[in-house]
Amino acid sequence: MATKDFFEIPKRYNSISIVLMLVGILSLIILFLTHGTSSDDHENARFWGSLLTNSVYFLLVVNMAMFFICATTLAWGGWQLSFRRVTEAISTCVPILGVITFVILMAIVFGGNHAIYHWTDTEHVKHDAALLHKEGFLNSTFYTVWTIITIVGWWLLGRKMRQLSRSIDDQPLTVEEGKKYIWNNTVWAAIYIVLFSLTVLSSIPWFWLMSIDAHWYSTMFSWYTFASAFVAGMALITLYVVFLKNNGYLPFTNQEHLHDLGKFMFAFSIFWTYLWFDQFMLIWYANIPEETTYFKPRIHGAYRGIFFLNLIINFVGPLLILMTRGAKRNYGTTTMMAVLIIFGHWLDFYQMVFPGLSKEHVPNMALDLGIGLGFIGLIMFVTGRSLAKHPLTARNHPFLKESIIHHT
Repeated sequence: MATKDFFEIPKRYNSISIVLMLVGILSLIILFLTHGTSSDDHENARFWGSLLTNSVYFLLVVNMAMFFICATTLAWGGWQLSFRRVTEAISTCVPILGVITFVILMAIVFGGNHAIYHWTDTEHVKHDAALLHKEGFLNSTFYTVWTIITIVGWWLLGRKMRQLSRSIDDQPLTVEEGKKYIWNNTVWAAIYIVLFSLTVLSSIPWFWLMSIDAHWYSTMFSWYTFASAFVAGMALITLYVVFLKNNGYLPFTNQEHLHDLGKFMFAFSIFWTYLWFDQFMLIWYANIPEETTYFKPRIHGAYRGIFFLNLIINFVGPLLILMTRGAKRNYGTTTMMAVLIIFGHWLDFYQMVFPGLSKEHVPNMALDLGIGLGFIGLIMFVTGRSLAKHPLTARNHPFLKESIIHHT
């Protein structure tokens, strides 16, 4: 076994993750004392809105690692196998962040504060024709049950995919065993993709995010949310690949793989922009009041700067910097862009949530960023320990050779 086949957690890495978690906890305490204890519903919603933004964003980002595994498995792609254990390790954060997100969501839905989800106020719904029309779908019971199914389904199917991957670490396969193994992987990946389609690509963004502006609707919102989280997920994978390569790990991963990760960041930044523009343009062109009300505070109000800064960071930056072949193969450039993309799409989720809570002014974002850093520290902590538990190379996978000889 190669000496670098198991990840040894550096002291500095461990220290950074703990410091970031402490920053997050401190920010959480301060925000709770200043807003979470307030008897005013809108002040109190400021606290819960921050937790909602960060928990949903980072849960979706780490879940994109398993989506990437299952999508490439269905395509019978082997190029990514040299760093597959990186994506598996990131996906182990899903159950932990899932529990945190679930607790936050349930506290919002059943906590008695209707400033975030207006549809939780049953008396108000009775006198609101639009919300009454959506009551069969948009209610606390359906929201809770589907949230449980979603998070538990992501966890169980993700765990199954990781178990299949690790089951052959010490068991070389014959040709027939290899065929059966690939078939089993394909079946379980397909099941995961079906669940992913029914949740991330459709209902979950409606429940968790779009229902903050319950009178507004967009058929493109779920795809828009997916694109935002997916490109950030690819950026997170890229950061870990570069980090491990710089520390002497992942011997079969090279510039060819980094180039393809750069392509994903570049391509899905363009795809996100396509959805951003289409969602905005169609609603602007139709000029229907119940639709344009969503964009009014974001374009003409206090969030105008954030709205367009979001476009600059998440479109103009990747377009100009990642367009060339050399940029996508450069460790420094891809690292810088990965960090920028993760922050840029955090900003995207921020402007999905907060204009629905505080239309007149933008809250001080320092504590929100602090809580976000806490989530990043938690992801680092969990991912690092997962990387250290298992070999970094899926040595006996039938498609490993395809990854070793991969070129683009």
